[in-house]
Amino acid sequence: MAVLVTGGAGYIGSHMVWALVDAGEDVVVLDRLSTGFRWAVAPEARFYEGDIADAALLTTIFAENSIDAIIHFAGSIIVPESVADPLSYYENNTVKSRALIAAAVAAKVPYFVFSSTAAVYGTPDGTEPVLESAALRPESPYGSSKLMTEIMLRDTAAAHDFTYTALRYFNVAGADPRGRTGQSTAGATHLIKVASEAALGKRNGMDVYGTDYPTPDGTCIRDYIHVSDLANAHLKALQRMRAGGGSIVANCGYGRGFSVLEVLEQVKAVSGKDFPVRIAGRRPGDAVLIVANPSVAMKELGWTPQYDDLPFIVRTALDWEDHLGKRNQR
Repeated sequence: MAVLVTGGAGYIGSHMVWALVDAGEDVVVLDRLSTGFRWAVAPEARFYEGDIADAALLTTIFAENSIDAIIHFAGSIIVPESVADPLSYYENNTVKSRALIAAAVAAKVPYFVFSSTAAVYGTPDGTEPVLESAALRPESPYGSSKLMTEIMLRDTAAAHDFTYTALRYFNVAGADPRGRTGQSTAGATHLIKVASEAALGKRNGMDVYGTDYPTPDGTCIRDYIHVSDLANAHLKALQRMRAGGGSIVANCGYGRGFSVLEVLEQVKAVSGKDFPVRIAGRRPGDAVLIVANPSVAMKELGWTPQYDDLPFIVRTALDWEDHLGKRNQR
């Protein structure tokens, strides 16, 4: 059987494809290459260029490949952009996910892993790591669009022979330790990616959006997870469902947070480079503090993080950024 990875040419998706290939899985990738790169896809995977809502293309993919699982990454992810243009996020993240889920049901694909987000929680009431049972109060259309897809999956699983796992990511960072892929999108907004670009002189410094939050240093606090650990959690989720496990929702994070300024200091320390940091106003839709309680993923998926180390995460991001610079000079 084969696994269909949507968005498999993107940042997280390309890591997922490599993880599946490393595990001996047969992999099919569907990506429209709006932010992904064909070269980022492992050569062992079969590639289809197109949209996840293209019913005719999905029919072809299911006809040509014996697919028993979909791992769904394709979607838009920039919180402030979703606030400015909410309807495009509901179209790309919710409406198109609905089309993909419908195609999976029609093709009798039994297993579905969904790339969700911690943005479904908004800002939790307390400072403790957030549990999956916490109130769901997204503060941006991005978070709402992902929550709507979770609801569709829940209801689809209740009505059909269909099992899903929704993984709620916290802040994903770093790159493949073997240097095969990483965050390559121009204009990416991930903090460690942007800081790595600044450290290597690709940016004239960077902005910090808000220093008046109710945190020790006034900047937002997040749980940063290495992208390879995240890919491994998806692989564990797939294996669990194939072994008969039921539908679940699970957080993917390390259970501890770092502020924006702490991350920037770490990037400067690891790179040995200083760079200008400009203070700007708050961005709409940013939660104050959110840290994962990953106990469900660890217990139910048998997931054990391998790279829970901020300096290592930063080092892999810097190494990939350096590789990209050399690649673009060729």
